[in-house]
Amino acid sequence: MFSRRHFLASSGPAFGSLALSALLPRWSAFSASGVNPLAPHDGHHPATAKRVIFLFMNGGPSHHETFDYKPELARAGGSGRLLPPALNFSPAGESGLMISEAFPELSKHADDLCLLNGMSIGTNGHHQAVVRLHTGNEMFVRPSMGSWIVYGLGSEAEDLPGFITIDPIANLGGAGNYGSAFLPATFQGTRIGGGAGSVPNLYNDRLTRDDQRRQLDFINRSNRRLLEKIPGNPEVEGVIQSYEMAFKMQTSVPETLDLDSEPDSMFDLYGINDGVSANFGRQCLMARRLAERGVRFIQLTANGWDHHGNVGPGVLDRGAAIDKPIAGLLSDLKQRDLLRDTLIVWGGEFGRGANEDNDGGRGHNGSGFTFWMAGGGVKGGHVHGATDEIGQEAVEGVMDFHDLHATILHLLGLDHHKLTYHYAGRDFRLTDTKGKVNHEIMA
Repeated sequence: MFSRRHFLASSGPAFGSLALSALLPRWSAFSASGVNPLAPHDGHHPATAKRVIFLFMNGGPSHHETFDYKPELARAGGSGRLLPPALNFSPAGESGLMISEAFPELSKHADDLCLLNGMSIGTNGHHQAVVRLHTGNEMFVRPSMGSWIVYGLGSEAEDLPGFITIDPIANLGGAGNYGSAFLPATFQGTRIGGGAGSVPNLYNDRLTRDDQRRQLDFINRSNRRLLEKIPGNPEVEGVIQSYEMAFKMQTSVPETLDLDSEPDSMFDLYGINDGVSANFGRQCLMARRLAERGVRFIQLTANGWDHHGNVGPGVLDRGAAIDKPIAGLLSDLKQRDLLRDTLIVWGGEFGRGANEDNDGGRGHNGSGFTFWMAGGGVKGGHVHGATDEIGQEAVEGVMDFHDLHATILHLLGLDHHKLTYHYAGRDFRLTDTKGKVNHEIMA
């Protein structure tokens, strides 16, 4: 049986501004009061971010050709199998962050970026790294990061899911990367297509909206009578909530994802009018519209970063696909005063090695690579951590994915030690028994 006490298993007598006793009925009262389990609520401490936009670069982008400038590797190139950086770097912004030529537009926002150059996860396998990034554990089925966040904070979107993933990968963990596992299904991610903002089975071709409402009311009355007999049952509660959300989404999703309502200037800003960046540009513009409407966790995916050969041309190509869209997203959020409380997270499952793999390419490297964050209370124009002289291994400010998750949760006002759920005889959390919050990157 589920109750909100699981959330506060180790948090003491209070939760933000709400007493523990006020939280206990949250789910068990659903049948009587229609309380929405996705309703927003406070975290454990004051937050600097209200929402997350996670930009997932599937394949493992090379830090050597993006955000980790290694002149020593350039000088050592040709020694043994060492491959020098294939792209040029230059200082950007007042902060002078070193950013490669793959990101001419993003480099204009250097003073908003916080580079995490000491990332390390200790595995070179795509599947293990992708699942660990998304769920914190590749050995067992676990709730995804987005699900944990929505479970912990609810959502400010009344007629949209709290967690939306756009064009997620179908392999390497598949739906498990945005699933809720043993958390109630209410908190799982909703998958939508990026090209036209499509959601499968969104419309009912047989019943009018009024007829659907009457049908749904009848079903919900039956489910709530069942819930009175088994109070707090997460499966029944999840069904009730999912039916209501699906009904609302028939109107809210088309309105929210109708990009044709945006002016041409927005299409230019996000690179949607450019064939190279059109797809990711649409994802980024959708992300801004979802963020405006209170969606708590939004994930975008860009594929094609697994450059075992020709890493220079490969990164230039992939950079062109995301550079203008991400720069446009940062500009748009800032203009709307949303960047200050929107945490942008960029990165892939690992980085690339210092040695040449195939013809001018690099192999997998989980020992050292780069993520970056922007907005949401992190230091802009800042570099945290470092790899060794050739960019092979993180040696300073080392952060693994447990640390990354703990830090993201902290910025959202959540203590990763206290965000727990009791299942199969023990309390689980996103960071398992690990995770250290990185306070040094916080503004």
